[in-house]
Amino acid sequence: MIALVMSEAASEIARLRAELAASEARARVAEAELAEARAVLSTSEAMIAHLRLEIAKLRREQYGRSSERRAQLIEQMELQLEELEATATEDEIATERVSARTTTVAAFERRRPVRKPFPEHLPRERVVIEAPTTCTCCGSSHIVKMGEDVTETLEVVPRQWKVIQTVREKFTCRDCEKISQPPAPFHATPRGWAGPNLLATILFEKFGQHQPLNRQAERYAREGVDLSLSTLADQVGICAAVLEPIHSLIEAHVLAAERLHGDDTTVPLLARGGTRQARLWTYVRDDRPFAGGAPPAAVFCFSPDREKTHPNRHLSGWTGVLQADAYGGYNDLYRAGREPRPVISALCWSHARRKFFELADIAGAVRKGKPAHAISPIALKAVERMDALFAVERDINGLTAEARREVRQQLSRPLVEDLHDWLLGERSQMSRHNPVAKAIDYMVEKGGRWGAFTRFLDDGRICLTNNAAERALRGIALGRKAWLFTGSQRGGERAAFMYGLIVTAKLNDVDPQAWLADVLARMPNLPVSRLPELLPWNWAVRREQEMKAA
Repeated sequence: MIALVMSEAASEIARLRAELAASEARARVAEAELAEARAVLSTSEAMIAHLRLEIAKLRREQYGRSSERRAQLIEQMELQLEELEATATEDEIATERVSARTTTVAAFERRRPVRKPFPEHLPRERVVIEAPTTCTCCGSSHIVKMGEDVTETLEVVPRQWKVIQTVREKFTCRDCEKISQPPAPFHATPRGWAGPNLLATILFEKFGQHQPLNRQAERYAREGVDLSLSTLADQVGICAAVLEPIHSLIEAHVLAAERLHGDDTTVPLLARGGTRQARLWTYVRDDRPFAGGAPPAAVFCFSPDREKTHPNRHLSGWTGVLQADAYGGYNDLYRAGREPRPVISALCWSHARRKFFELADIAGAVRKGKPAHAISPIALKAVERMDALFAVERDINGLTAEARREVRQQLSRPLVEDLHDWLLGERSQMSRHNPVAKAIDYMVEKGGRWGAFTRFLDDGRICLTNNAAERALRGIALGRKAWLFTGSQRGGERAAFMYGLIVTAKLNDVDPQAWLADVLARMPNLPVSRLPELLPWNWAVRREQEMKAA
């Protein structure tokens, strides 16, 4: 009897163990399937985000940079894509780990974008793994090399600091006892101790990457090099003085233009008791839209306020076409009695469009909590009519001035005339307090303003917008968040000075840091007559020739 009971108990235990094992197996399968489902979901979300980002970028290319909001949206989408891609990778690894414990569920493999090959100009370090001396199968030593497989891994070498010791040996003459010695090497800066690459790094980090000197000093200290804030600031001031001739050449090149883009932005200036709003002005020469041939360049100017005296001083003696917004501070430049001649005003259609767009932006209204009826159909219609003009401009960008004028006469002029009549008709039915009426008045109410808006029809050199200047100022907004304020009037002027150099380099597709390093290295030994060789557009040509020769 006892034996029977024990046998039954053993059988029951075996059955329970089998059921437990089966349950555990099913649990593992379910866990693997769940992990796979999560990986598929996260991968799908990442793919959807990627496609949305690509669509947004294509739309931006097709329809132009209609607003800063669209650029911000793309940045947000890129950040979201970054997070989703990281999540997808984590879920994929989790799936691999879970699937390894079961044979019924295969590990999920997501499709990754094809990586571009590593640049050819990067140096290659060859690491050879010790080859086997015997066959891994039979142990025979009669093996012959038949080829090799190469796996490439991209790596970065941390910044290395070094001290260069330049030795000048002295020799004395046995006959006349005169001492002979090679001349001392030129430093990039007077009484200098820093090499050109270090100086370029300090300058570009501060003015190009918006890293204040105190943060740079902290980072250098962590790397074992103690450079005080005052020491770094001293080098910045010296570099500004050394680079003055290059800046003067760029300024002369900009002011030799027949047409300029002008704009300004706010810059906090440290004052007693807090900060006040100073201004940073820019004037950009960019003849590429009408195939002018001259290299693009930009100059920046700093002022403690926005008084009209500043643009008058900046453009004193200059004549030509100024593309800008409707800021009244430029009006003295347009006066009939100005010497030597009045500046010709060409107003920006992007500024005008933006006023209507804000009243027709449904998504923006929702974000601001405005009701749907606040969206103006008239403003929406105005935006659509203006977009037709922008479409014409995209097709003629880069053509000669005469070709652009001919197309505008044929296609743009009827659109502009029709828009003018329509705006006046709608304005006559509105009160002066209507927001749309204010947007219309911005274009047509004040004397001569409509003529300034339509001047592009008869001059192929003129662009429809002032976006070239706005793009030049784009980095300033990022800088304000990093350095918070300008410490002094001279500091603002120095920042404007350096922004002009860096933005000009970028406009010519030149790496600003590499360019500054080479300029600082070559200037001490270069005669004044050859300084134009160091201008970004000439420098780029020389570097390309050197690379081809190498």
